[in-house]
Amino acid sequence: MGGLIIGHEVARAKGVRFLFTERDTTGKMVLRRGFAIKPGETAVVIEDVVTTGGSTREVIELLKAAGASVLAAGSVIDRSGGKADLGVPRVALATLTVNTWDPQECPMCHQGQPVEKPGSRPAS
Repeated sequence: MGGLIIGHEVARAKGVRFLFTERDTTGKMVLRRGFAIKPGETAVVIEDVVTTGGSTREVIELLKAAGASVLAAGSVIDRSGGKADLGVPRVALATLTVNTWDPQECPMCHQGQPVEKPGSRPAS
């Protein structure tokens, strides 16, 4: 849902239809609210932030399963340092390299600071 406004504005600027996906009660990305994809349609997936690329890949897979051709993906921020592989060409307005650690090596963990899981999916 973070990419809603950005996706809408990209679609408006290109003069094309805008739709969005949402997670259902099981956490799976789905089309709702009367949105549908027709086989042969083309799509570009727009996100606000890409961290691992998992959510974007899930949307791309959903669109492809419906018969769409996904041309590319874009985001405002890429927190993967350019490493997220989405299976389609992609572009970001800014690419950041974010340090990550295994829990046993995490400096914040050693200091007793709480850790927050980034991204839009619930912690598992």
